[in-house]
Amino acid sequence: MASETAPTGSARERIIAAFMALLAEKPIERIELAEIAKRADVSLSDLRGEFGTPLAILAAHMKEIDRAVLRGGDGDMAQEPPRERLFDVLMRRLEAHGAHREALRSLTRSAARNPALALALNGLAVQSQQWMLAAANISAAGPKGMLRAQGLALLYASVLRTWLDDDDPGLAHTMAALDGALARGQRWSGMLDDLVALPARLCPTRPRPRPRRDDADKETVAA
Repeated sequence: MASETAPTGSARERIIAAFMALLAEKPIERIELAEIAKRADVSLSDLRGEFGTPLAILAAHMKEIDRAVLRGGDGDMAQEPPRERLFDVLMRRLEAHGAHREALRSLTRSAARNPALALALNGLAVQSQQWMLAAANISAAGPKGMLRAQGLALLYASVLRTWLDDDDPGLAHTMAALDGALARGQRWSGMLDDLVALPARLCPTRPRPRPRRDDADKETVAA
C-alpha cells in the first residue's frame, strides 16, 4: 500500500505524519520505533525526545485534530439548538480526518481484537469529545459531563465506522448515521438528566414523625 503524504515540517510534525502513514500500511502493533524514525528522517534520540510510545504519537495527532476543529468554528451556529451545533462540530471533525482514512481503518481493526488498545483509545477519545462538547457550547464539567463525553465518544466511534466505508462525496450515509445517533443521544441525555434528579425526588424533606398510638393515648390521658 502506498504511504500517505511524505512528512514535512518540524521534527514533531514529521514524526506524527510518518506514524500516521505507517499506520495506514500496517497494524499499530507491528510498527517499530526505528521505522517511525526512518520515515520521519529523525534519529531515535530525537524521536525519544518528542514521544515515549507510538500511542503518545497517536495522542498528539488527535490533539491536532481537536485543534483543527476548534479553529474552524462557525459563529453562525451559536443560535442553533445544541444538537445542531454538535452535528456541525462532529462533521468538521470527520472532515479533519479525511487524509487519514486508511490509518483510522487500520486502528479500528486493531482495537477490535485488542481490548487493552481499545481501552486506551477510549480514554483518548473521551478527552477529545470533552473538547468537542465545549466547541458546541455544551457542558462537559463534573461527573455528568464526563458521562456525556463518554457517551459521545461511543456515538462518534459508531459513526466513524460508517464514515470509513462512505464513498459518497457528500458523505450522505455518514450524515444520516450521525443525525440518527445524535437523536438517540439526545434521548439518552434526557434520561441522564432524569437520573441525576432522581435522588432528590426519592429523598424529599423528611416529614415530622407521627406519634405512636400508645404515646397519643398518654397525651389524651394527661389532658
